[in-house]
Amino acid sequence: MALAPPTAMAEVVVRDAADREIALPDHASRIYAAGPPADVLLYTLKPEAMLGWVRAIPPNGRDLVLPATRDLPALGRLTGKGDTLNLEGLLAAQPQMILDYGNISPTYLDLSQRVTEQTGLPYLLLDGSFAKTPQTLRILGAALGVAERGETLGAQAEKIIADAEAMTAALGPDQRPKVYLARGPKGLESAAKGSIHSEIIERAGGINVAEGDSKSLLTVSPEQLHAWAPEIIITLDADFARNADLMPELAGIPAIENGRVYLAPQAPFGFIDAPPSVNRLLGLRWLSAKFHPDLAGEGLEADLRDFYRLFYQIELSDDQVKVLLGA
Repeated sequence: MALAPPTAMAEVVVRDAADREIALPDHASRIYAAGPPADVLLYTLKPEAMLGWVRAIPPNGRDLVLPATRDLPALGRLTGKGDTLNLEGLLAAQPQMILDYGNISPTYLDLSQRVTEQTGLPYLLLDGSFAKTPQTLRILGAALGVAERGETLGAQAEKIIADAEAMTAALGPDQRPKVYLARGPKGLESAAKGSIHSEIIERAGGINVAEGDSKSLLTVSPEQLHAWAPEIIITLDADFARNADLMPELAGIPAIENGRVYLAPQAPFGFIDAPPSVNRLLGLRWLSAKFHPDLAGEGLEADLRDFYRLFYQIELSDDQVKVLLGA
């Protein structure tokens, strides 16, 4: 299934997160994103190079991405849980390169090497850790021929991170709320400290109560959640947000008793993860306001508008702002 030998073209060489030198087509214009985090990264930097989405944009997010990208096909994912794309489908999309962004492990490295051997396509792996977001935006922007945009987004990412660090620097342990990230309709799936799915909780001045393997999602029992006694619950699931105070097995948990269960906005991409990509920058700002409204609550609406304008190239209407911040 190898591709025909490519015709001679200008190349740019990039050192990826696996410390490999990857030769990419200069100003690549047909890029396949291997998973949802790479989808968002590519959209923010060079949406015109997208071949499709891993998953189609849901109805509530269509007006929050550029019109030219709303109806791009759902191509399926090449990596991660629930991969849905085979190599025939990959080749049918006629990409010039593959982009992957997220956890770097031997599994992903092996996959990238196998895919390159079978297709002849360059496969770029980039580290999805939150701290490296500004660097990644600059590196990929330069590699894709949009260096100026990469620098602009990288500089804004640095500012968002620096602002959060400045806010949390003086907080004592007793000023940092205990936080639980609830996933699923029962809220019993979570992510431990250090996970790519939850790392912005502590950057926003909270303490993630979930203990366990930081490389994968956790299944949590109601008994364990009571023992952790979170003061704030952040959820990604609307059903859980609506019904948490009605679940007898969770009665008495401080966050639920005090009405501090917050549904994270999800459109066009999740604020916390879903996927864990550049969108987490906005999640950091939103979490800071939820955890410390006296320190970070002011200016959230303006920052939301600025982020959508700069990263997603969308001007939010007043109604859209209300929906997002009312979630």
